[in-house]
Amino acid sequence: MTQLKSIDKGILFMLLSALISALNGATAKLLSDNIDAFEMVFYRNLIGIIIILYALKHTPPILKGGKIHLLFLRGLFGTIAMLLFFYTITAIPLGEAITLNKTSPFFVTILAFYLVNEKININTIFALIIGFIGIVLIVKPFGMVFSYDHILGILGGFFAAAAYATIKKIKDIYDTRVIMLSFMGIGTLIPFFFIELKFYTDYTIWTLIIFMAVISTLSQWLLTKAYSLSSASIIGVVSYTNIPFAIGFGWMLGDLFPDFWTFTGIGLIILGGILVGRNKRS
Repeated sequence: MTQLKSIDKGILFMLLSALISALNGATAKLLSDNIDAFEMVFYRNLIGIIIILYALKHTPPILKGGKIHLLFLRGLFGTIAMLLFFYTITAIPLGEAITLNKTSPFFVTILAFYLVNEKININTIFALIIGFIGIVLIVKPFGMVFSYDHILGILGGFFAAAAYATIKKIKDIYDTRVIMLSFMGIGTLIPFFFIELKFYTDYTIWTLIIFMAVISTLSQWLLTKAYSLSSASIIGVVSYTNIPFAIGFGWMLGDLFPDFWTFTGIGLIILGGILVGRNKRS
């Protein structure tokens, strides 16, 4: 009974994280009418730094640290992934942008094969093929016309995977908040050189920026709690609920409802991601 309650809590935390993650994407889409992706990443991470520093002051980290280069790479890869993600949110429907970002499990599997010689069995290869077909159906490269924005969305998934791969290397030597701080620090520094700082007089813009920073930090905390309470295979499946949430938010913001092929592609990516997760844990 205690184990069941733990699983239920983990699923609840993941559902909340998925919903808030989709809401974060919707907020970014609203902001895109006034500020660009670089500004969004800059302000989102700047406010996030304040939140994390307060948390570290309240409860200092106890892990020893080390491998500072991997901590830097986690921040760099995560920043590139976030920039590409925010850009694709402004350029294509929200549901498609979040789905392409969720291709990261496929890239994690491929990177693990090349970087740490992790074995890939026939079932995993089959799952990767399913996911790739799903990507093709969403990007719709028929007639040799490739969507530049969709390709950037896939690149965002790749860099997110690279960031996750570095986290796996340092999660036992760095406090989670320190890892998040490295990501937010680099995510503030890089965009700073590409933006012209403006003082917005519209309080709605600042309200949305602060709201986005708070809920994205909350989403990360909920996700971490979910994985600590329940089986990773269960939580991995539940995490894909942010796609239908994102489709709903996108539709409310004026996105066209996905057509048959896009829906099929989304379904195949979800299926492939679930199968990859199960194969890695079997």
